[in-house]
Amino acid sequence: MTQIYDAEGTVVPVTAVSIRGNVVTQVRTGDKDGYEAVQVGEGNRNPNRLAKAQKGHFKETGSFVSVREFRVENPSLKVGDKIEISQFQPGDSVMVSAVSKGKGFQGVVKRHGFHGGPRSHGQKHSEREPGSIGGGLRTHVPVGMRMAGRMGSDRVTVRNLKVAHIDAEDSVIYISGAIPGRRGSLVEIVSNQ
Repeated sequence: MTQIYDAEGTVVPVTAVSIRGNVVTQVRTGDKDGYEAVQVGEGNRNPNRLAKAQKGHFKETGSFVSVREFRVENPSLKVGDKIEISQFQPGDSVMVSAVSKGKGFQGVVKRHGFHGGPRSHGQKHSEREPGSIGGGLRTHVPVGMRMAGRMGSDRVTVRNLKVAHIDAEDSVIYISGAIPGRRGSLVEIVSNQ
């Protein structure tokens, strides 16, 4: 994240997203595949690192680090078309999806926002404990009980973010606010229009 100044001179917190080459690798149609979608490859990978099936699939379009598919009605793109940063304009509303930061195994205070136990009245080590998990009449833990466990590394989608600025020369798009993922994460940006 960083910050930029808008036209009025106000500081806007933004996330800088570097756009690498996005190329259409396949167009799926309702007749042939049963649904309509566009498959997009991004990044450049060493061709020697590709499997034989991937080389045959990509053919002359290139060698890509990752491939994603987007459902599109009546796709107007063809195989080999490049998806440029110019399709976004400052002020556009976008939806951003990525895999959030992994935090490993966490307790209930960090994972669910529990307050923990009181620090007084003989409570020796219960500051961050979950408290009761059920019991009593029924001898099982209720389904959905919030407990400690693995946190993060989930696919998160943030809607209605605004494009603050576009640097076409360096191929960087600045999106207002925070987006999920660590530095270097693969991020999907979809226009809300």
